[in-house]
Amino acid sequence: MSVTGLDRVREGLTAYLIERGIHAVTAWPAEGRKRHGRPVVAVSLEEVRSGSSGFQNYLGERYNPETCRWEELYGKKLNLTFGLHIYAGREDGAAGCAACFDALAGALSAGGPEWLRLGSLSCGQTSFDQDTGMFLCPVKLNASAWLYAAAQEDGGALLDFEVRGVWK
Repeated sequence: MSVTGLDRVREGLTAYLIERGIHAVTAWPAEGRKRHGRPVVAVSLEEVRSGSSGFQNYLGERYNPETCRWEELYGKKLNLTFGLHIYAGREDGAAGCAACFDALAGALSAGGPEWLRLGSLSCGQTSFDQDTGMFLCPVKLNASAWLYAAAQEDGGALLDFEVRGVWK
């Protein structure tokens, strides 16, 4: 799966989790939280740190088989912190959050999406959230990826940015 720009990072990780049987949604919409009838993982992007990867963010060249030309690549390494907050109703309780975390950890142990290099996964303490009326277990996932773009053939503007995993 190719993910375009930072606006698609949460959606990409959410789709990956859903494909592996995790009930997941992207960060809660503005209209509020709805009941899901089972524990759910709300995927948010809490922090993005970027660092320079070389002179003027130049990464090198790659051959594009579609255009039969070499392209210059520019980009930055991103260090990402995802909030994977697990919510469970009263009927599932804290045990529902724990079971969901186990399933989440199992899904992520497969390596994650191709464009994302997974780092540490940490689970906070489950508590009852009065605002939502649900049990909440905060989970953090640290990961890294590359945000890069190829320069147009004439050396002009950069093409769309893409997020990718470890640079090879």
